[in-house]
Amino acid sequence: MNTPAITGSPLNVYIIAGESSGDLLGAHLMAAMKKLHGGQIRFSGIGGDQMAAEGLNSLFPYHELAMMGFVEILPYMFNLAARINQTVEDAMTRQPDVVITIDSPGFCFRVVDRLRKAELDSKFVHYVAPTVWAYKPKRALRCKELFDHLLVILPFEPPYFTEIGLPCTFVGHPAIAETQAGHGANFREKYAISPETPLFCLMPGSRRGEVKRHLPIFARAMTLLASQYPDLAMTVAVPRHVLAFVAPYFQNCPFRAVILADGQDKKDAIAASNVAIVKSGTVALEVAMASVPMIVTYKVHPISAWMLRRMKLTKFVNLVNILRKREVIPELLQELCTPLAIASAIAHLTSDPKAQERQKREAASALAELIPDRVETPSEYAAEVILRLL
Repeated sequence: MNTPAITGSPLNVYIIAGESSGDLLGAHLMAAMKKLHGGQIRFSGIGGDQMAAEGLNSLFPYHELAMMGFVEILPYMFNLAARINQTVEDAMTRQPDVVITIDSPGFCFRVVDRLRKAELDSKFVHYVAPTVWAYKPKRALRCKELFDHLLVILPFEPPYFTEIGLPCTFVGHPAIAETQAGHGANFREKYAISPETPLFCLMPGSRRGEVKRHLPIFARAMTLLASQYPDLAMTVAVPRHVLAFVAPYFQNCPFRAVILADGQDKKDAIAASNVAIVKSGTVALEVAMASVPMIVTYKVHPISAWMLRRMKLTKFVNLVNILRKREVIPELLQELCTPLAIASAIAHLTSDPKAQERQKREAASALAELIPDRVETPSEYAAEVILRLL
């Protein structure tokens, strides 16, 4: 790295991540800040296992914040309000030099708003911009009110914020630039799956609500596929806190099922797979990085779907499709997210090597746009921006 370490007095950093993808970004950012600062940094806030490994003692379990949708979050509003109060009180007590919020705008924006109104003497940085280009463009103005700097991971995002006067830096996508490839052969050997066995990878989501909505559909699709591929095997990778919801769906199933938590096994499972059924989100980028063909799907409450469609500004939900401006990766959303539709799409993709290669080639081209041409990793560049802001 060309930039020298930014040394100084001990730093007090408050950092918040509310889901597994944010936990990964937060862990990489914490490691980069420690590397660049060269001095003592005290971290506090909210995160998961990966941030804990970098020295964070989370205020409460981060997955309590991992919710999306409109109708879906209503049963949890009182708990979320209590967690917002708890977080604000904790941050005010700790008086951090900087508050870093990662994604999860529904929670993070409310916390920062309260801290601003309480006149906390701190810098405020948000990492991963709200998708103002997809829906609710007025959120850009809200970001300007709340934050001193915005760190974005998509190359086309800065103008949405710099044009209204909010300092914004494209740092690149850590999930693309900093995720090491898995070892497919190791996974097949570990779980006694022969190289010839068709292996289907299921990624139903990281939130409990997502898993509960998607897994019954995915499981039924796999049963349909088993009639066409009687020797198939399947793997499901989910965060540890939702593992208990997965196993019941595959008891006495007519095929080999390997259920595992996030970690190295997840990377190896993706690399070992022939094709994947993936909930739309960051994990779809990990699958694309592994050059594994996939279909992308998502399902929400019908009222939430109606509201999202009224606000949506983009045709696609998958980032590869958005960047390529066409459906490179099949999307089966909402009404199309059915066992039969998923099984049919997977069977078609599995039997068409040309379609698989076309998807791999187009995805690789799109992903290349998410990695800036710099020596620093995205996390190191993000850490540098934050430290210089201080």
